[in-house]
Amino acid sequence: MNNQSPARSGSLLADDLARARSTVNDIIVDKEAVVDLAFSALLAGGHLLIEDLPGVGKTTLAHALSIAVGGNWQRIQFTSDMLPADILGVSIFRREDEQFEFRPGPIFANVVLADEINRATPRTQSALLEAMAEGQATVDGHTHRLPQPFYVIATQNPLDLTGTYPLPDSQLDRFLLRTRIGYPSAAEERRLLTEPDRRDLLRDMESVLDPARVLELIELAAGLHVSEPILDYIQALVAATRTHPAVKSGLSPRAALALTQTSRAHALIMQQDFCLPDNVRTVFPALAGHRLQPTAESHMDGDAVAAEILESTPVP
Repeated sequence: MNNQSPARSGSLLADDLARARSTVNDIIVDKEAVVDLAFSALLAGGHLLIEDLPGVGKTTLAHALSIAVGGNWQRIQFTSDMLPADILGVSIFRREDEQFEFRPGPIFANVVLADEINRATPRTQSALLEAMAEGQATVDGHTHRLPQPFYVIATQNPLDLTGTYPLPDSQLDRFLLRTRIGYPSAAEERRLLTEPDRRDLLRDMESVLDPARVLELIELAAGLHVSEPILDYIQALVAATRTHPAVKSGLSPRAALALTQTSRAHALIMQQDFCLPDNVRTVFPALAGHRLQPTAESHMDGDAVAAEILESTPVP
């Protein structure tokens, strides 16, 4: 029986979260903002898409985060010949008792690293839709619940690289946040050249959290206070996406709910008891950019539209 007060329990969870962030930042140097977005997606109950050039640390970040979070984790290397059954699993007929036995695929884990997801065909990519949206997978007419928490960290290469397929809009929408890592600074690159190989550091890395504590942190984030002025600000940002001439359609009510919850999660990571405008401003570009589809006549992409809206919308 846990005799700790809610405040004490919340304080201990916050300490665990801070240690988990610190552990990942020891691996991914000088990318604190990216790491915070990764934890924000997790604590908001969503999924993360990391888009960037090969070799900048996408897989290393996903691997480090999966270790820090704890629980079961699986890595799926997406390829052009991969089939949905390679992700979800298959039902095998057992001749001895004339019954089918379901053998779960790598999707049945707390943290799933979907590496180079856009190298698979759209049919295979779509196998993740139900899992990411509903926390379950249906195989041969039978529905199987996935472990909780369930967190997909996907990496994708830019679409102009050979052998890539664009993610369908419905698949993109399943990712709560999309972020990029970018090239390292000169000082960061020098550290990479002189310090031990990141793969060696990952082998020595230990888990800080576990599934039960992650679920508690998700619940704690969901309870953070969001004031009326912050809700007004969120609604103003969402409304601006719906009237912007450069996009086909703006953010949906589901995206507005996601923005609220992700802002709460970021506030928890910043060790705050309530949301501030800075929390909303930090997560908005990563949440909105991949959801805003430009019109055929537009010379702006979704990221540019999100940045313009963020700049022009008054801050409470």
